[in-house]
Amino acid sequence: MAPQDPSYLAPLTRLDAGWSFTLVPAAAEGGGSFRASVRRVPEYVARGEAADPDRAASEAARRARTRLRRYCAANVLNRLGTLTYRGDGNRDEALIREHLGQFFRDLRGRLGGNPLPYAWVPEWHNTDHGLHAHFAVGRFIKRGTIEAAWPHGFVSIKLLSNLPVGSTSLTEARIAGGYLAKYVSKSFGDSVVRELGAHRYDVAEGFQPAEIRFTGTSRGDVLNQASEHLHAAPAVIWDSSESADWQGPQTVWAQWGR
Repeated sequence: MAPQDPSYLAPLTRLDAGWSFTLVPAAAEGGGSFRASVRRVPEYVARGEAADPDRAASEAARRARTRLRRYCAANVLNRLGTLTYRGDGNRDEALIREHLGQFFRDLRGRLGGNPLPYAWVPEWHNTDHGLHAHFAVGRFIKRGTIEAAWPHGFVSIKLLSNLPVGSTSLTEARIAGGYLAKYVSKSFGDSVVRELGAHRYDVAEGFQPAEIRFTGTSRGDVLNQASEHLHAAPAVIWDSSESADWQGPQTVWAQWGR
């Protein structure tokens, strides 16, 4: 019998050691980590059967928060709104998604029909009123226009205010994205509302920001490459070495501008 191919038996993939950093230029933000020269090929784990479900949920929540924040920042979604139901409310998750889909289609039509970037996150009321939704858009919309597109109850909309002097629309969008991301994280952490496969947020198609990947021999190397691309030094840098309970490879996150 011919010997089996060792490369087939060994669940390892050889890669060059070094740093990898992914920059989202439109959001002026990015993150990366160090990788060893040998990386284990992840084994398939059936949905819902992770060895540590809580940690898996935490990691999934972190990735979802990051994607949503960067989407909001890249599309400058700096106006926050809330859509609620009248009467006894709504407790049907499929129905609120249907209503929100129709809401944004109607809203886009009332604004001339052009593509409209947006993001929304459903949330359960603390009371017995069921579901409502938080959303973000990036332009002024008359309250009456929003109300006409949401016939199911009540609306609120506001531009973020009381920000530090020198804040920009990007600052506002980052705060709005963080506000929505908070509810996404809650949905992953709450075992009552955490349903496998359920959409915890949604965004308009066609507005996903582009990413650029840099590789280098050190943390400083990849940060310098990203800074050169943006023609600026990072305004904020976070390193996993600052966290005593960090698990995993050394990681860095950076943000540029205000």
